[in-house]
Amino acid sequence: MAIPRPLRGDHLLFVGIMILVAVVISLLFYALLWKAGNLADLPNLRIGFYNFCLWNEDTGSLQCLHFPELEAWGVSQVGLALARLGVYGALVLTLFVPLTLLLAWCNGDEGEWQLAVSFLAASSVLLAGGLGLFLSYVWRWVSLSLLGPGFLALGLAQTLLVLLLMATVVFPPRAKKDKCQLESC
Repeated sequence: MAIPRPLRGDHLLFVGIMILVAVVISLLFYALLWKAGNLADLPNLRIGFYNFCLWNEDTGSLQCLHFPELEAWGVSQVGLALARLGVYGALVLTLFVPLTLLLAWCNGDEGEWQLAVSFLAASSVLLAGGLGLFLSYVWRWVSLSLLGPGFLALGLAQTLLVLLLMATVVFPPRAKKDKCQLESC
C-alpha cells in the first residue's frame, strides 16, 4: 500500500527538523561541555565561561585570573554569571525540544508544537544574549582570529536555532483526522 505524497513530505520535514535539533544539541554539548566553554583555547591564551587565563611574560606561563582581579580589569561578576546562565540555559531548554516535538507530532496537538517553538525561541534568545554579553566583556583580549572551535560551534548552533525556529513556525504539523497513538510513533 502506497503512502500518499503529502504525508510522506510531512514526515520528511519532521525528520529534517529532528535532525537539525540533534545537530544543535550536539554543537552545544561540544562547545559547552567537551570544550568546557572555552572560546579561545591557545597555548598563550585561554578565555572561556569558566577560564580567564592570560600569558604572563615574567613566569613564562598562563596565569589564570579570578574574580577580585577580573573585576579590577572590568569584567563584572554579575555579567559573567548572566552570560553563563544564558548559554547553559540555552542548552537545557534545547534538550526539551525533541520530546516536545515528538509528542506534538504524534498527538497532532498544536499547543505542544507551540511549546516546542517557545523552547526554541527562548534558547535562541538566551544563547545570543549570553554569548553577546560574554564577548562584550572579553573583546579587548580576544580578536575574531583568536576564537576557536568552541565559538564556531556556538555560532553555528545559534544560526541553526534561528533556522529551526523559522521552520517550526512556518511548517506546523497538519491536523490529522485520526490521531496516532504514542506507541505507534
